[in-house]
Amino acid sequence: MMITRDHLVRHPDRCTHKAVCIPVCPTGAWLSTPPYKFDESRCMETCRICLDACPSQAIYGVFRKGEKLLVPQPE
Repeated sequence: MMITRDHLVRHPDRCTHKAVCIPVCPTGAWLSTPPYKFDESRCMETCRICLDACPSQAIYGVFRKGEKLLVPQPE
């Protein structure tokens, strides 16, 4: 069974609001006004640029395996 990325989440408590995710996004999926909402329809599934660019790791992917969502566990 294949695992695919379902959506991205920005963790509000971790976000430093430096907005590094906005200029690196090749499709403009991150909106440039606080609270930096995300337009999921503009995101490319295989792209990880915003995840890798975020200095506080506030953005993470939620993945799907069949019908089951695979959500990262809090540390």
